[in-house]
Amino acid sequence: MRVRVFYHDRCFDGASSAALFSRFYRERIRDDVEFVFSGLLHRAGALFNENDFDGDENAIVDFKYSSSPKITWWFDHHESAFLTPADAAHFEQDQGNRKFYDPAFKSCTSFIAMVAEERFGFNPAPVAELVHWTDIIDGALYSDARTAVEMKEPAMKLTMVIESSQEHGFVSRLIPLLAVKPLSEILREPFVASLLPPLLERHQRSISILKERSEFKDGTIFFDVTDHELEGYNKFVPYYLHPQSIYSVGLSRSSFRVKVSVGSNPWAPTEPTVNLAKVCERYGGGGHARVGAISFDVSHNDEAHRAAQQIVEELRASVRAQGE
Repeated sequence: MRVRVFYHDRCFDGASSAALFSRFYRERIRDDVEFVFSGLLHRAGALFNENDFDGDENAIVDFKYSSSPKITWWFDHHESAFLTPADAAHFEQDQGNRKFYDPAFKSCTSFIAMVAEERFGFNPAPVAELVHWTDIIDGALYSDARTAVEMKEPAMKLTMVIESSQEHGFVSRLIPLLAVKPLSEILREPFVASLLPPLLERHQRSISILKERSEFKDGTIFFDVTDHELEGYNKFVPYYLHPQSIYSVGLSRSSFRVKVSVGSNPWAPTEPTVNLAKVCERYGGGGHARVGAISFDVSHNDEAHRAAQQIVEELRASVRAQGE
């Protein structure tokens, strides 16, 4: 039995969701199974290739919905989970008891743990550490920005490795370990440990670059680091540098996309009022009410910059309106 698991790539919650799903499936569905893990990234254009759905069963976790009949399992918690109204209707009509959605959960990992326990009798206790940290990291439940930026906990270091790795197959190699090992032990694995020193150095350098590049005005931070290889930077650094901020909008670049990241400060002095998922959806992106993103093709650099500037102006206007 071959089960292909598609997960949100370069994302701690995505990797953890794939790990927890595979453990649940092996323990409660069937154990004579080979798992194949495939990362998915938000990018301009089609998100899925039907030919990739080649498992005896195919699962998608922590990523948008696909109405393909080849998808047998789906778990997600993003507010922007459906590409089209037709996809949402397809999900609502599904009677298979294998596709689950709840945007109220802080992480997809904790959502899978709950569903697996309540619907299928899975025991999540052995993966409690993983569930705990995915909620903290994906839900931005740190006590303060300093805790989020200092990277002391094993989960924080693993998040940095996962988000920064450019090596093909690295996260897929990591996922089986997340399902069975303590996070501190995974950090000591040679193929993980060797990556940490240069990444920690890069992290410190990114703080300096973001400090130099960020512009703070009307409660909103804007920065453009498309001329640096910084996709995967710690998303809490802007709030660490500008604790009075409410929102942030950042531009970064990789080999296949220009990314507009839109977020809100978890420790903001004033409660954010703009639903950032809805803002990003207007440009073909999505996310959660408090954090979202948009991916543009690398050839559409000007379009990405225009979108970022429009969003910055919209957020600054909303902050000014709050103060009136």
